[in-house]
Amino acid sequence: MAANDPQVLAIKQTLYRTGDDSAVAQALISAAERGKEVTVLVELKARGDEAANIEWARRLEESGIHVVYGVMGLKTHCKLSMLVRRDRDRLRRYVHLGTGNYNHVTARLYTDLGLITAREDLTAEAAEVFNLLTTHRRETHFNKLLVAPDGLIEGLLERIDREIEHARAGRPASIIAKMNGLMDQAIIRALYRASQAGVQIDLIVRGICCLRAGVEGVSEHIRVYSIIGRFLEHSRVFYFANGGQEEVWLGSADWMNRNLRGRVEVVFPIEDEEHKRRIYHDLIELALEDRSKGRLMQSDGTYLRRTPHQSDPVLGMQEQLMDLASGS
Repeated sequence: MAANDPQVLAIKQTLYRTGDDSAVAQALISAAERGKEVTVLVELKARGDEAANIEWARRLEESGIHVVYGVMGLKTHCKLSMLVRRDRDRLRRYVHLGTGNYNHVTARLYTDLGLITAREDLTAEAAEVFNLLTTHRRETHFNKLLVAPDGLIEGLLERIDREIEHARAGRPASIIAKMNGLMDQAIIRALYRASQAGVQIDLIVRGICCLRAGVEGVSEHIRVYSIIGRFLEHSRVFYFANGGQEEVWLGSADWMNRNLRGRVEVVFPIEDEEHKRRIYHDLIELALEDRSKGRLMQSDGTYLRRTPHQSDPVLGMQEQLMDLASGS
């Protein structure tokens, strides 16, 4: 739509996985042909998509698009799209921040979340991320976004430590995190400290998890789930009880060293109360209650299929989400 909208003046886009027939890349070319200023960050080292990304970068450049390749030594893994539109009152930025690739194939196979916003505090910082990617300037400061490699790990550790303080003070304290993988040693040590302080921690980790749950004296208050269903669980969701002032974050980063220290990643807050409620009740709770496709880590590191109770619904989380989407 933005490519055809005469009021849209400029588009900026990150592309991590393009694929052979990228509808997004074709739309960007169409926008440039209509005279819009288009800037695209193409990650050339996206595993499995290197050849396709190189070919699309060439085609984008031939169409007059300004193509950049990110910060030297860092993969660009964040999922950002921004446009500048001439509205009735003024020029306004609109931004999409997401957890998934702008890829029409994986969009049908992966579960992902995204936020579209015109809020100035978020769009200004998204524009700053694009400045970081296009000017190679590393000195940045963000108030709203957590951006790797310079601020994300610190922001996560600060929030885990904050839950520890809440637990010690008798305030609501819990952490729920959903991701593809958990390997970072600093994060794992912080989660162990939080468990020992009494913070209840629920981790929904689709793939590799180097943390051991349920170990006496170390991680009694940690539970680790894995859900293997029809769709690949790809969204990253982070919840902090925060003494009753709940925080919900979404983003592109797993809790792995390569994501937190070797990539440009963006994790963004969900501050609208209705959106926070929907993410918690319509996604997190369903994941934690899934006894159809869910598996629970045991203290020896093995996983056991969760046995449904007689009163439990037969449908798993993904099926229930499809029913919610269809209005069933």
